[in-house]
Amino acid sequence: MKLCTIGLGYIGLPSSAMFADHGTDVVGVDIDPRIVKMLNAGDIHIEEPGLEDVIKRVVANGKFRATLTPEPADVFLIAVPTPNLNDTYKSCDLKYVLAAVRNMLPHVQKGNVIIVESTIAPRTMDDHVRPLIEAAGFVIGQDVFVVHCPERVLPGQILHELIHNNRIVGGLTPACADAGAAVYETFVQGEIVKTDAKTAEMSKLMENTFRDVNIALANELTQVCHKLEINVLDVIEMANMHPRVNLHHPGPGVGGHCLAVDPYFIVAKAPSLARIIHTARETNVNMPQFVAEQAERLVSSHVRPKIAVFGVTYKGNVDDMRESPAVDVIEQLIDRGLDVSVCDPHVERSISSRFELVDEIDAIQGADLALVLVDHDEFKQFDSRRLANQMRTPVLFDTKGIVQPLEDITVLNFGNLHTYQTTEVDAKAI
Repeated sequence: MKLCTIGLGYIGLPSSAMFADHGTDVVGVDIDPRIVKMLNAGDIHIEEPGLEDVIKRVVANGKFRATLTPEPADVFLIAVPTPNLNDTYKSCDLKYVLAAVRNMLPHVQKGNVIIVESTIAPRTMDDHVRPLIEAAGFVIGQDVFVVHCPERVLPGQILHELIHNNRIVGGLTPACADAGAAVYETFVQGEIVKTDAKTAEMSKLMENTFRDVNIALANELTQVCHKLEINVLDVIEMANMHPRVNLHHPGPGVGGHCLAVDPYFIVAKAPSLARIIHTARETNVNMPQFVAEQAERLVSSHVRPKIAVFGVTYKGNVDDMRESPAVDVIEQLIDRGLDVSVCDPHVERSISSRFELVDEIDAIQGADLALVLVDHDEFKQFDSRRLANQMRTPVLFDTKGIVQPLEDITVLNFGNLHTYQTTEVDAKAI
């Protein structure tokens, strides 16, 4: 079997690597010549544990190569971004998916399988992809087999989850679903569930929407408890002792190209009905403002205060900054006129022109607040002596709940934040 992957990003490249590592001849297509050159040299352009070793192996044995244009194959796999449109409901932007289909079609032959892994709005396969393929003269389910198989992996664990997670294969016909399932049997050890395309589309969106709504509940509870001077972390811990309760933990917001994006695709299709989903999105979008307000309050008694921010990615132990709430917090702090230094060991350069990345020493030097926004492993065990010696005011606000008590450092989180008064800062100010 030969497979042609269009899009070599956070999903397309690991998927290609898995197929190639299990004996499939894979050609990967990307529009960026720099990425193509790197991959053909056995190097990768994204951070994912274990991925570079696999790519080096499959490039060396000839099972994987990268190119700029599609070519004939038995299976075509589309894994391109579907960002939000700038419309009222931030609906799904299909331009990259549809462009990939159009670029692929001249190379499609009878018997081929066409897979869309990109996250798409409900009915995209039926209403947008099907007409393009039928207009090219193919009978779907007889000449070619077309499926939507949404990715369901966690960054940082992608290679393991590609193999062991269950996969949903949604066909435009039952024969399509059968053909798609046969492709994934190449390496998937989890259950392969066959369904229709629109059900597969909606199930993926609801996986992420469920998590987004529950995080919003925790974030809303955090703000309510803060106003009422109640420790929200204690509330969550005690509520979760009930056998049928599982509250999520709060954070500085929700980011990434799934949870922060996918719920809008549902809202856009039925805005008058998806009210809970839309409200949850607004709650999580507004959480960076709450964090920035609290950080500003904690340094409000200082003259020319400095905040050292730890983390700029959307989650821990990755280099992905897409939709990162940390970036939003940082830019809001800058908008408030605060001096902000940013440290992130997983990122080489910032996606924002408004701030640069520095090392930990430069970040904490003379700082009045250390603000943890991402749960990188490196931030779970700070050198308390170094913080106390280098910071002007040894106060740390941990929005991820990962920092243990530190000697000579006041450690705050969403639970005890309400107990800390700015008068305490006054006493420590220089």
